[in-house]
Amino acid sequence: MTEHARALEQLSGHLTLCRPVPGDHARLRQALTDWWDGLGGEAGAQQRRLLVPRLWLQHFADTSFLVERPDQTLHAFLIGFLSQTDPRTAYIHFAGVCPEGRREGIGSTLYDRFFATARAAGRSQVRCITSPNNRNSIAYHTRMGFQLEPGDRIDDDGVPVHGDYDGPGLDRVCFVREL
Repeated sequence: MTEHARALEQLSGHLTLCRPVPGDHARLRQALTDWWDGLGGEAGAQQRRLLVPRLWLQHFADTSFLVERPDQTLHAFLIGFLSQTDPRTAYIHFAGVCPEGRREGIGSTLYDRFFATARAAGRSQVRCITSPNNRNSIAYHTRMGFQLEPGDRIDDDGVPVHGDYDGPGLDRVCFVREL
């Protein structure tokens, strides 16, 4: 796929919305290391990197997006897919915006683009998860209209948590948004 074929549209600030390709994996891995303000230390960075192997860029590019700066550095991304099991559901697997790009509406632009992709495919809801200690993500998803799904316990801040959701000690907060 050529660079021109990857580009979907120009965004404000000379940013370009693109489809990911396998060659984007190294810079995506670097973003997963650098953009979370040290959340979870090196173990947290490694866990994030392991959550987005190259196969996401090979097999889910039609429902995923990258935002690039004019110098082609990565500014933001969203990796998502259409559920093969539940024809109502689309799923956002991972999304991020570089620290200096936050609060500029880029994350909302990516989510809105994914919502439109899901609607066009006949999906009526979007689901996603986050770690209970990622308070920024919980606040962001709530602002975006996602509802917290009941968990098996409530944390000290009143957030429902699904214990061991992704394995022993890997608790998650689950969200759903109707389209």
